[in-house]
Amino acid sequence: MDLAPIFSPILLTLALALCVTLILVVIATPLSWWLARGRGGGRDVVGAMVTLPLVLPPTVLGFYLLLALGPNGPGGAIAGLWGARTLAFSFAGLVIGGVVASLPFMVQPLRNAFAAIETEVLEAADTLGASHIQRFWRVVLPLARPGYIVGTIMSFAHTMGEFGVVLMIGGNIPGQTKVLSIAIYDFVERLEWDKAHVLAGGMVVFGFLVIFATLVVGRNRQT
Repeated sequence: MDLAPIFSPILLTLALALCVTLILVVIATPLSWWLARGRGGGRDVVGAMVTLPLVLPPTVLGFYLLLALGPNGPGGAIAGLWGARTLAFSFAGLVIGGVVASLPFMVQPLRNAFAAIETEVLEAADTLGASHIQRFWRVVLPLARPGYIVGTIMSFAHTMGEFGVVLMIGGNIPGQTKVLSIAIYDFVERLEWDKAHVLAGGMVVFGFLVIFATLVVGRNRQT
């Protein structure tokens, strides 16, 4: 059995999941803090928008992302900066789509972790003269670490298994947009059951390990 068609989507999917997860950590941290402990109106509206990918069919989300990333959308204008016509059907487009689709999987655990931090602890840090940066690194981050672990695991896993969004905005371009889920679908269509079994079985094992790790982190957080 030729392993090249198997390893290529695995490596591409790992690269995509890693990029998406790192970006989500940066984006979701201030957003989750504001949703959990911020003041002023609009938080419910923003919270609903962030959670929307959980209830929307992936093809619906992928359709609107395709329009946004296409030549007539903002993505086309951005791609024009380096001479391209569109961000769709590219690795960059997959990263953007992955960030949007997986955002609630990072925001929700962080939001819960930030909300669980007692106000007295933060006030004590302020009383001791800690700056906002010092308070975050020395107080908030250690207390919210379980939220970061769960969010990272879930975001990475969701990106690894995403199908509808990546199919709509990425298609099936080998080496560029053909990720694991698309490769499995492609192998099944071509009746290459052995290759489909290898990838699908690997995803089953991966999914079990993700759920197991999440349960362990949750149990340790309660003790």
